[in-house]
Amino acid sequence: MNDLAITAALLLSLLLILGSGVWVGLTLTGVAWMAVTLFSSRPAGDAMAVTVWGSSSSWTLTALPLFVWMGEILFRTRLSQDMFKGLAPWVQALPGRLLHTNVIGCTIFAAVSGSSAATCATIGKMTLPELKSRGYPEHMIIGTLAGASTLGLLIPPSIIMIVYGVAAEVSISKLFIAGVLPGIMLAALFSGYIMLWALRNPQQVPASDEKTTFLQKLSRSRSLIPVVLLIAAVLGSIYSGVATATEAAAVGVVGSLVLSTLQGSMNWATFRDALMGATRLYCMIALILAGAAFLTLSMGYIGLPRHLAEWIATLDLSQAQLIVALAVFFIILGCFLDGISMVVLTMGVLMPTVQAAGIDPIWFGIFIVLVVEMAQITPPVGFNLFVLQGMTGRQLTWIARVTMPMFLLMCVGVALIYLFPGIVTWLPEKMSA
Repeated sequence: MNDLAITAALLLSLLLILGSGVWVGLTLTGVAWMAVTLFSSRPAGDAMAVTVWGSSSSWTLTALPLFVWMGEILFRTRLSQDMFKGLAPWVQALPGRLLHTNVIGCTIFAAVSGSSAATCATIGKMTLPELKSRGYPEHMIIGTLAGASTLGLLIPPSIIMIVYGVAAEVSISKLFIAGVLPGIMLAALFSGYIMLWALRNPQQVPASDEKTTFLQKLSRSRSLIPVVLLIAAVLGSIYSGVATATEAAAVGVVGSLVLSTLQGSMNWATFRDALMGATRLYCMIALILAGAAFLTLSMGYIGLPRHLAEWIATLDLSQAQLIVALAVFFIILGCFLDGISMVVLTMGVLMPTVQAAGIDPIWFGIFIVLVVEMAQITPPVGFNLFVLQGMTGRQLTWIARVTMPMFLLMCVGVALIYLFPGIVTWLPEKMSA
């Protein structure tokens, strides 16, 4: 079978098994097993055992359950309510009001976690129940959360930027700096969409609270102090070099436990519920990660990503055509692979073509992160969609549909950085000058 036929067969199998109601992690594992058994001479059982164990026992992965636990503590204590109480007076004047807390929360937390899954799970635990209880439409709550949580990959520190920097032999510090303005741009696009939607559908936006003066806003913002202190502790420990991302996540857990205890909202029942809630959510995420890792390995055995990348390299496209082709290529590849695997498996083949087309490798790194973000919210293997499905119980197709405007805004973001490359390159050039 040729590569196109193999791709179609695997994609169809994935859709059929997902449609039958099988758990996502088991579906990914099953499709990977079929790929290795049918299209490779490797023993599927050994490969699966090694890959699942390796993906589950990775030290770098430890940050994810800790951040999820931190989110559960914030959700089950007064800290999340205090965050809304402090932010509400400042965003009430904006069209869409408290929906902007999804974007603001994800933007801030993205600078802490470097993971879209952790951002989605942590902020979702705080905002989903709060916004729903206030009467905001569920499709806007979930859609904006899914889109904004992808900022975890773009706003530094970002694991995928480190992987790209190593694979493409590009300065990682410059990549981190280059991701700042595109991250802010994307957050602004999401907030702009919320405002436009609110202006077109004013009847769906809950009524504003009472009007407040500037001094009253400042007074109510005092409730933000505990959350700001927690974020400062996590961010400060990372950027000062005192702690790794995993250690900073532990700082976040300890800090949230201390603050909630001092507030008087922590007791044994709350602690137990937060721990069990984090365990259940992370087990769901870990099963998906294990299945995705095995699927990635099977794709590597078949050689599918490398063959497709080589085919694109032989097309002799112009710079604009190459960017469009690569965007489509990575979005399709995102149906089967996680972002890090996409970078690792394709950069060796693509970088000579990209450099020959005169594309700045720093700019290309941010472009790659953006299109990988897009793959996070596209079915059938959009990882953020799975996380939200586990948190809300909604159908994957429904979540994908309400997230589509965010996907289109990311397409606009890719077009903007192509038309105005200075959005990416200006800060790194300024810093190195």
